[in-house]
Amino acid sequence: MIFINPKTDYAFKKIFGSSESKDILISFLNALIYEGNPTIEDLEIINPNLPPKVEGLKDTYLDVKAKLSDGTLVIIEMQVLNVQSFGKRVLYNAAKTYASQLRAGEGYRMLKPVIALTITDFEMFPNSANLISRFVYKEVKTNLTYPENDVDLVFVELPKFRKEEQQLETIADKWIYFMKYARSLTSVPETMDSIPEIHKAFEIANQAKLSREEVADLESREQSIYDQQGAIIKAAEEGREEGREEGKLEGKREEKLTIARQLLSRLDDETISQTTGLTLEDVRNLRSPDS
Repeated sequence: MIFINPKTDYAFKKIFGSSESKDILISFLNALIYEGNPTIEDLEIINPNLPPKVEGLKDTYLDVKAKLSDGTLVIIEMQVLNVQSFGKRVLYNAAKTYASQLRAGEGYRMLKPVIALTITDFEMFPNSANLISRFVYKEVKTNLTYPENDVDLVFVELPKFRKEEQQLETIADKWIYFMKYARSLTSVPETMDSIPEIHKAFEIANQAKLSREEVADLESREQSIYDQQGAIIKAAEEGREEGREEGKLEGKREEKLTIARQLLSRLDDETISQTTGLTLEDVRNLRSPDS
């Protein structure tokens, strides 16, 4: 068997965000957010796109969004590329999801908690050994938790997961193993197949059940991700090398511009902007003949 890569946006949504995925998503969230405890009993998978309610506000596109039976909103994003200011984007998406709940005239008491679960294919927190990190509002000196702690940021960093198949113990271990290695497997591991929700996830991920068009689209998306990763790494190295050799870089902005120039022939303007932290206008200006 060949399985689609759950780390691509299309595959992730197909596995965790389709109409047949509710039981899969419940198991996944209970494992990663609630340490395997059956805290979530029911949920509703809803449209993950958050169009702006205020003119000029950015659109928000998430991978999966769900509403739990107690009203809590959970937004889930799988991120492969370590783009500039990604941490700010996570916070922005969580804050926007929280704020966009209220309609005109509704009181703040109507607000429900928001949990932002982010799975990354890179290390978000290189100075921490934690595989799963959870952030809430706390008082700096006493560590007192804020009474209305309604925004919860949860991160799972796949590179920090190093267990082999025979070492898998918890349901969280098995879901993270699925996320990290499903694409390279040719059969469902016996220790994971006994869990109905993971068995079902592998069934959905079975490439044999997709049309030729879907397979071609998935392979194109996956290759694009690899190309972008390679382009970003190479451009960053070339930019630093150019700066060292020629002494032309004058601060971080000049270094960003140098890296952006290396990416112009490889990536689109928005991706370059996200990767370097430059504005779209800066990137577009680099493409003009006078730059």
